[in-house]
Amino acid sequence: MKNSIGNTLTVTLFGESHGEEIGAVLDGITPGLPVNEEHIRLRLAQRRPCGAISTARREQDEFRIVSGVKDGVTTGAPLAILIPNTDTRSADYAAMGDLARPSHADLAARAKYHGYEDKRGGGHFSGRLTAPLVALGSIALDALEAKGIFVGTHLKQMGGVCDRDFENAGEDIRSLQGTAFPTLSREAGERMQAAILAAKEAGDSLGGLLECIVTGMPQGVGEPWFDGVEGVLARALFAIPAVKGVEFGDGFALAAMRGSEANDPWRAVDGTVTSPTNHNGGINGGITNGMPLLMRIAVKPTPTIGIAQDTVDLTTGENATLAARGRHDPAIAHRARAVVDGVVALTLCDLLLGRFGTDYLK
Repeated sequence: MKNSIGNTLTVTLFGESHGEEIGAVLDGITPGLPVNEEHIRLRLAQRRPCGAISTARREQDEFRIVSGVKDGVTTGAPLAILIPNTDTRSADYAAMGDLARPSHADLAARAKYHGYEDKRGGGHFSGRLTAPLVALGSIALDALEAKGIFVGTHLKQMGGVCDRDFENAGEDIRSLQGTAFPTLSREAGERMQAAILAAKEAGDSLGGLLECIVTGMPQGVGEPWFDGVEGVLARALFAIPAVKGVEFGDGFALAAMRGSEANDPWRAVDGTVTSPTNHNGGINGGITNGMPLLMRIAVKPTPTIGIAQDTVDLTTGENATLAARGRHDPAIAHRARAVVDGVVALTLCDLLLGRFGTDYLK
């Protein structure tokens, strides 16, 4: 299970950044679910580089579904998707030799795989492998929407600029589906893109904070202790490259509150128990309480930068200096929103199938 995740619904990821193809297998999916290839293309386009704020590597992501789908619906057998790598420049990485790129997985990978790992473009550690996750995630998103469950992610903060909060969740989620740059405020998005370009001009990079909301989740999903909704979602989200922090509801801010501030009071409204606040992000005791799930995901700055950094040659053991060449993103958080949407959707489908049975999504 080292490259797999999930209990009832499992995802297995394979491939390398500069290999022939990357892909993933989805096992345990409900039979009879529609597979909308146009929606897959839309989500992959949200993840792909765009303009001067992204890497110059341009992959078209012409995916192939090679099993598990017939006549446009899932068969219930393992669903395998393949995406070719067509725009690689392995020579860019050969020129760096065995210099360990700061904050990349190079040093850790050498310790684990003893030099046999594929170093080109980060190999199996590369964010390139999030493309098949996005493709499978789009199928999960469609299945959830058919059950009245909606997922949306925006870029809450980057470069000292903050986007507005979710206000009308339904309208906000719909608006994000049609945006190339994932902010709720156009002005905030323009200022963030300007900050990305300024970092790029300086040979540097930016991190960012993503905020994800889920509406329509039924009460009672999840387990206490080790399979709580926060733990299961956090495990999946931390697998996304560059994610270094996950919080739910008010998260770390709760530590500075009193109970009278942090508690979510309950009220009966039209036969439904609800709360005017959501400090706990829709989860109590590891189990969904019917309020929207709210989580924030911290994405670190792209570690590959043009500024000279101290490093070590892993072959000679000597100190060295690295100023990276080649193609890289000055920021990746805005591209990661499609990955967060997909990973959250796949995880919620797994939790729902485990709670209500494998035909729940049909």
